[in-house]
Amino acid sequence: MTSGIHHITLIARKVQANVDFYVGFLGLRLVKRTGGYEDANQLHLFYGDAEGSPGSLVTFLMWEDGGRGRVGHSQPSEIAFAIRPESIGFWLTRALQFNIATSGPSQEFGEPVLRLKDPDGVIVKLVGTEAVSATAPWSTRDIPEEDAIRRLRGATILTEKPAESVRFLKTHFGYSETASNDTIRRLTSASGDVIDVRDATGFWTSAPGTGTIDHVAFRAPDRAAVEQVGVDLRRDDAGAINAHDRKYFYSLYVREPGGSLYELASDVPGFTVDESEETLGTELFVPTHFGAAREELLLAMPQFALPGEPRLTQRDLPFVHRFYHPEKLNDRTFMLLHGSGADETQLLHLAHQVDREATLVGIRGRANEEGLPRWFRRYSPTTFDQKDVRAEADAFAAFVEGAEDGYRIDLEKTVFIGYSNGANLLVALMLLHPGLIRNVVLMRSMLVLDDVPPPDLSGTNILLLTGQHDSYGEFAPRLKAELSRTGADLTTTELDMGHEIGAPDIAAIQQWLEEKGL
Repeated sequence: MTSGIHHITLIARKVQANVDFYVGFLGLRLVKRTGGYEDANQLHLFYGDAEGSPGSLVTFLMWEDGGRGRVGHSQPSEIAFAIRPESIGFWLTRALQFNIATSGPSQEFGEPVLRLKDPDGVIVKLVGTEAVSATAPWSTRDIPEEDAIRRLRGATILTEKPAESVRFLKTHFGYSETASNDTIRRLTSASGDVIDVRDATGFWTSAPGTGTIDHVAFRAPDRAAVEQVGVDLRRDDAGAINAHDRKYFYSLYVREPGGSLYELASDVPGFTVDESEETLGTELFVPTHFGAAREELLLAMPQFALPGEPRLTQRDLPFVHRFYHPEKLNDRTFMLLHGSGADETQLLHLAHQVDREATLVGIRGRANEEGLPRWFRRYSPTTFDQKDVRAEADAFAAFVEGAEDGYRIDLEKTVFIGYSNGANLLVALMLLHPGLIRNVVLMRSMLVLDDVPPPDLSGTNILLLTGQHDSYGEFAPRLKAELSRTGADLTTTELDMGHEIGAPDIAAIQQWLEEKGL
């Protein structure tokens, strides 16, 4: 059976930093970009050698601005790439040039090893070795072929059951034990790559999230071989096994006795099934079962630039935010504030339907309710923490000012669109910081501040969209009355809707923008 590692999959928090490290610094080739097979909103990037060869691949699930995980037993903890032993000096110099901290070189099982960390804190080792052969090294303008990464050298897993974890790898994935020290047992495949099984007895347990390794995938020649291993695993009562056709390979998933997730993936059909070798990694593919929602899914995925491509430098502002730049741009920007329990992607599709050429900025609230984002704390569905409302409105005012300066956003041509809780924050922002934002759409909103004298909002354009059947509709008249006292140019439209939003909102916003010349 074809042996060794097929790929290793990790979870990253910032796509641009990830691309800059693995493509820009390490010099790997981006060989495939897809939507996630389980979560279509999740961008999945594959890096590897020139051909995207099994054994060279590291892949990343992008949990943009997602929660951080915790490294512990029952998961892999390190990945290792093979380089020529003579290239250690080249990579030490390159790390200095890129301001990347390294330790070493030190000796591990007789091989020189440089240790460094990727932007999410994952330990990445560069191992000087001739134990694995390079299939198709990917050289770049500043990384010559002789110094380029050859392929994966291996991974380290943490387990409280080292003997059982070793036995599992030997029995089902073709590894044999070749070395050991006080805490690590090294297993080697016929391909030459290694799995270091580290005794993690007494360590804390792992937690999934960004900055962790999701799984290690091993190689099989074809689907028939994968299915045969599945038969063997079931015969040995190995636990839950899931099989999936991932288009580029057929896979099964199983957890080893220590808890780490393993995959067995076929070498075929490979990445050239939908792209030529010359164009690998240039197009974003959405799994066919999500094809009907392709446009909406593409909007929700984070955008990035490869080294040398134009890019927007992310500013350090008080709120998590995400830009979407359409291929054809006009000078309009939509700032989008989601409803309770959603995130910065919720309104991207609606706003894109309003104007397909506008720049979109989705923003995430900082309050938290049962693990889900909000814009400020509440005591009940209609009773709010007044101090927190004011604090978050002040923080958002700082965000707007920072975005105006840092991103050169023209606030006169910017429309702020809020839904439910996000719209409520915009109302508070206008009342506490009059004149800061001039064009505002409020969908299913209510007044959340107590005892605020109406400010002068002359020159502010407001569209208030209410739903005839909205369960919170009883609060709309008071908001309308308060806004009417501010001198704002207020347009109110009642839609045949509940608290949900949809096509009628899009049409109403488009009409309002046209009437106001915005």
